[in-house]
Amino acid sequence: MTDPAFKLLSDRVPYSAIVDRPPLKGPDGARVLLWLIVNVEHWSIERAMPRTVLSPPMGQPLLPDLPNWSWHEFGMRVGFWRILSALDQRKIRPTMAINGVVCSSYPRIASAARDLNWEFMGHGFVQGPMHKVEDQPAAIAQTIQAIKSFTGKHPRGWESPGLTETDATIDHLSAAGVDYVADWILDEQPCYIMASPKPVISVPYTVEVNDIPVFGLQNHRSDEFYHRGVAQLDRLIADGAESTRVMAVSVHAYLTGVPHRIAGFEKLLDYIQSRPEVKIMTGEDIADWYRAQVPPPNAR
Repeated sequence: MTDPAFKLLSDRVPYSAIVDRPPLKGPDGARVLLWLIVNVEHWSIERAMPRTVLSPPMGQPLLPDLPNWSWHEFGMRVGFWRILSALDQRKIRPTMAINGVVCSSYPRIASAARDLNWEFMGHGFVQGPMHKVEDQPAAIAQTIQAIKSFTGKHPRGWESPGLTETDATIDHLSAAGVDYVADWILDEQPCYIMASPKPVISVPYTVEVNDIPVFGLQNHRSDEFYHRGVAQLDRLIADGAESTRVMAVSVHAYLTGVPHRIAGFEKLLDYIQSRPEVKIMTGEDIADWYRAQVPPPNAR
């Protein structure tokens, strides 16, 4: 018996074993394309927080949730600037996944990223799952317009808050002119997602070398990000000898930007830059690299 839900997914993303594909060749012989994502989000204090560091008193959720909103706000006031400094000192240009409203609610942050020529990637208008958005096309358009008005450039990439999508989200993104998405964490190489009016590229994102699972959920020591990142990169360099792989590293200001974790992040950046087999690229550059080697299939 065919599972209708599985068929819907397999129609959008046909199964492909990595061992059966023609090899991909990285620019300048790179075995690994390293994609670094800095997530910058607007948490509305009048709503429940997207995640928490403190459980509510006596198990009863309270609004406004001042301690958990303040935890995030620390990232915007302090933590972001540690991350920015670490990247700027090393001349690394990341992709910033940004809620559209941040361009107006935290213009100092958005301006700093724009001035350093960071790539802006849409991340919803405010932080919240796509399943709860009443009018997805309107929210996507609002996000794109906010970024375009602020930077002068239509964002080419999209990361849904919490990597959430409904069945129709990818079609809405395609119709809005989004070229690539980060939501489909199903591979170590890009692939096409069938959508209307045109296919969208999935650039491999991560929930493994990502500070939310590592620190916010799994509660690891501060040095875990470095050790996990090194182990991940070393293996991908070895596997990338036959066909280039993509490795994403994803951070959030309120987690990685705290004093006891930033050194591990900086140490990982130094290790990445020490490996000649690795090329650091933005999401849009990886999408262009893939499209140049693998032409898109026919539109859905």
